[in-house]
Amino acid sequence: MNQSIKKTMLAVLTFGGGTALLCFLVFIHINQGSVSIPYQVVLDAILSPEDKLAHHTVRMLRLPRALMGVIAGGALAVSGVILQSVTKNPLASASTLGIHSGTYFAVVLSTVFVPASLIGNGIIPAFLGGIITFLLVFALSGGNRATPVRMVLAGMIVTFLFSSLTSVLQIFYENETAGIFLWGSGTLVQNDWSGVQFTLPIVFISFLLVLLLSFKLDTLTLGDDVATALGQNVAILKFVAIIAAVLLTSVTVSVVGPIGFVGLVAPHIVKLIGYRKHFPLIIASFLWGGNVLLLADILARIVDPSFSELPVGAITAFIGAPWLIYLVLRMRKRKYGEENTAIIAGKITTGVSLKIIIPALIIAIVVGLGISLSSGNYGFEPITTWQALIGDSNKFMKDLILELRLPRALVALMSGMLLAASGLIFQGVLRNPLADPSVIGITSGAGLGALLMMYVFGVSAVWIPIGGMIGAFLFFILVMILAIRAQFQPTILALLGIGISAFGTAAIQILVVQADLGVASALTWLSGTTYAKGWTEIIYYLVWPVFLILPLLFLRIDILDTLSLGDDTAKGLGLKVMSVRFQLALLATLLAAFSVAAVGAIGFIGLIAPHFARLLVGPANKRLLPVSILIGGFLLVLADVLSRTIFAPNEVPAGIIVAIIGAPYFLWLMKRKAS
Repeated sequence: MNQSIKKTMLAVLTFGGGTALLCFLVFIHINQGSVSIPYQVVLDAILSPEDKLAHHTVRMLRLPRALMGVIAGGALAVSGVILQSVTKNPLASASTLGIHSGTYFAVVLSTVFVPASLIGNGIIPAFLGGIITFLLVFALSGGNRATPVRMVLAGMIVTFLFSSLTSVLQIFYENETAGIFLWGSGTLVQNDWSGVQFTLPIVFISFLLVLLLSFKLDTLTLGDDVATALGQNVAILKFVAIIAAVLLTSVTVSVVGPIGFVGLVAPHIVKLIGYRKHFPLIIASFLWGGNVLLLADILARIVDPSFSELPVGAITAFIGAPWLIYLVLRMRKRKYGEENTAIIAGKITTGVSLKIIIPALIIAIVVGLGISLSSGNYGFEPITTWQALIGDSNKFMKDLILELRLPRALVALMSGMLLAASGLIFQGVLRNPLADPSVIGITSGAGLGALLMMYVFGVSAVWIPIGGMIGAFLFFILVMILAIRAQFQPTILALLGIGISAFGTAAIQILVVQADLGVASALTWLSGTTYAKGWTEIIYYLVWPVFLILPLLFLRIDILDTLSLGDDTAKGLGLKVMSVRFQLALLATLLAAFSVAAVGAIGFIGLIAPHFARLLVGPANKRLLPVSILIGGFLLVLADVLSRTIFAPNEVPAGIIVAIIGAPYFLWLMKRKAS
């Protein structure tokens, strides 16, 4: 009897309470707007409409938007349930597996090159992009042998790659993609009923299909072998379920854009209540998905009372990123925290002596700088460059090379060096081979702080690095607190970094929209660029860390080798582990903050350089530090050259070039490790 009463109360809470909350949120949502409409008028507009402006406003603008929120939130939540069941991954959703980034890229690509394919709100390219992305992530993470951690990490890297490619398209085809930036951040804005009319039939059919599969999906929780023994064709069942999940995601993205984390939050709310069977889980997740998305849209318009439209996707990230962090910490003692994510290539070394490798890297950097100085809109001019350097040239070319190209190349070199050193230190301090200022959220914190200084407080450029350092330091404190809670488990830290980065990125998106920054310039800054950088950046942001912090790291780098032996051994050797970790991580944070202040949020350098250095000189940090620094500087100089020459006279932000190079490299490493 007690069990029966408990089940009844759970059902009342989940379905009755969820429905009541949904009705309440819909009513609150409809009453929000730039023009206040009395509650009675809203009720009259819904129940007995008349030919009045207020009634038209409610029925043609506000009501479609609210219903679109319910449909989209429900569809994303059901998609999350399916993805979590099929992949046996409690962290799976369209956002964490990269499906959102794939659908978004496919729609933007079609908008630019094949606009005829955008019939039906672009659902065809969105669906194809989603399917291809899922298959890519699934294969690269090991297929049926993929672990939850590896799958989410593969999704993160694929998201970086597709986001970079999307940014390239939006920068070079700004007119063709005009107005797509807000949509790309997720928005429920509707001007009529067309969006609801388009999505409702597809979502309804997909929802019914998933309900029909619900009992079969229950067998998957027992394991593939048991499901097969019970007569299920597991391969076909997973295929149909994934098709339904991607269809639910793509139809949502095609109308309201990629809205992340709803598919992660809503199913877990229902699971925390106690539901595990798929039939009630799917229905309840749809209901609570609508609640989550409507609440996010309400909060977006409370945060911005001017109703200039904050991206609701940024608000769901604010809600979902802490939720992801909570879930990761909650399951840190399970098997997900035990897997070794050391997908580094440092196990194989060439054994090259530092006496050979360091001069070789210095020569490569000098050659790279020479190419950088000689390349421009006038083609490749090494002779002219040499004449300018020795003073035997006209004033225009001399100023061009010495005042524009040279300082820009040096900015790239020094920023790359700082990022590489920062990445190496974070990898050692956090015992995480995937640690990097961009991956664990330090870069997004620095970017957020810098943007706050620029656009909220309106201060001069001199104070931008101060804002960057404050933001980086606050996010660093958060990372260290969470790292202590997670007992510095590498896999758990990698997942926590995704949540922290998502939170910072969401805040940056909101600032960009609020500041009304041009889309191309916003994307350029957010991606990281060396464009128009010069002696000012070198003097204010780069000279001090290069000549003060880097030498200090050289003096203390041996401590990382001691930390790698484990906390107990390090303590036995007399090392104050927590104090040392904090000090080194603080230095790494300062390096990242100065770099962000100079060139924006450039990622992957801190990942690629140390990993490649391990290939050359092995795991000893005293050998790794100088090699990593030189490789990092060379990589960003190379990216800077490519950014100016590939599509000359147009430029691609150097950060995007690095991401396009770095993401496939890491996906290859993951595939090699998984195979």
